[in-house]
Amino acid sequence: MSKPIVAIVGRPNVGKSTLFNALAGEKISIVKDTPGVTRDRIYADCTWLDRKFTLIDTGGIEPDSKDIILSQMREQAQIAIDTADVIIFITDVRQGLVDADAKVADMLRRSGKPVVLVVNKVDSFAKYMTDVYEFYNLGIGDPVPVSAASMLGIGDMLDEVVRHFRPSDSGEEEDDRPRIAIVGKPNVGKSSIINKLLGENRVIVSDVAGTTRDAIDTVIKRNGREYVLIDTAGLRRKSRIKEDLERYSIIRTVTAVERADVTVLVIDAAEGVTEQDAKIAGIAHERGKGMIIAVNKWDAIEKDTNTSNKFSKKIREILSFMPYADIIYISALTGQRLPKLFDHIDVVIENQNLRIATGVLNEILMEAVAMQQPPSDKGHRLKIYYMTQVSVKPPTFVLFVNDKELMHFSYTRYLENKIREAFGFGGTPLRFITRERKDKN
Repeated sequence: MSKPIVAIVGRPNVGKSTLFNALAGEKISIVKDTPGVTRDRIYADCTWLDRKFTLIDTGGIEPDSKDIILSQMREQAQIAIDTADVIIFITDVRQGLVDADAKVADMLRRSGKPVVLVVNKVDSFAKYMTDVYEFYNLGIGDPVPVSAASMLGIGDMLDEVVRHFRPSDSGEEEDDRPRIAIVGKPNVGKSSIINKLLGENRVIVSDVAGTTRDAIDTVIKRNGREYVLIDTAGLRRKSRIKEDLERYSIIRTVTAVERADVTVLVIDAAEGVTEQDAKIAGIAHERGKGMIIAVNKWDAIEKDTNTSNKFSKKIREILSFMPYADIIYISALTGQRLPKLFDHIDVVIENQNLRIATGVLNEILMEAVAMQQPPSDKGHRLKIYYMTQVSVKPPTFVLFVNDKELMHFSYTRYLENKIREAFGFGGTPLRFITRERKDKN
């Protein structure tokens, strides 16, 4: 089951970023930087009381003028309504209840989504509690007083948030059909690819709305096997502000990738690989999803004998953190190579679920260590006792060593390359966990 999505909504300067950083910080969970994300990190993986969730900050750009503050808030609240399982609505006890708060609260109330009303900047409960009671007037439940800066009341707030999550042991039948997320920037041809695939395969089992999100799940059958396509394509609203459009597509990507087994990143051949493509790819990589890079509109490119090699080299340079990703050149308009997409998907799924016997793994390990000695520091050399695979999707390996501090990332990458040389694992990331074990001679 995918992780719940929790969105933070609120006016500028009420403490959204402070709360987001407090929740994403090491006191609750350790959040790694996503490759390709150089600014405006707007989501984080968090854990509270053994419940994992994805936190999204729908705060955004400061408006150019005060005239569009309310419309900006409305846009952010609407994004949260579309994507979240639970909404944290944050207000400011110092500024008190304002008309803009009431308008957003009205939208949230009508949405039917669970809303946790948070009153921020309550540095002293004794001093501010009478002011907190004013927020009952919003009519969306009991206000939870917190101070994001001082980390006061955060636990009570998170208790209320996780209370709205669906039970993890709901007894629902496990759906083992491969789930494929079609992701990418707006207007790269995601909808066209899905429409063409549906037209060519001609067997649509059902169209169902995707849980609480507005991505659409389409079940498609090919060669007797069913696949669930998660379409993140059309934006239902057009934003006047370019950054909002980018933010919205990133939020939708996070929710779609969270539910998928394999991610197909669609790139516009005419535009080339962009920074936002790298952001989207980083989301899938960080979550251990299979990856296929589909370069669309390939029919519109003037080519010579070396065009695809040059393009592939550029992709590998910008998406250097995922050299394992398959690349396929397609055209949604003409259908060029589209049938081969499912062949790639099948291979990636097979590699995601591939298990290697411990004995075979350790033969590869011994050979790798013999070819290149493990690193050492001040005469103390890393010893790797053995390696075993502990899970799939993605394939995850545990290395037992004498000293974790000596396990340099470059040597882990060297071992990964050796494993890939032996077993392939194309299209899927590999995870490595280092455990210390005392040397018993």
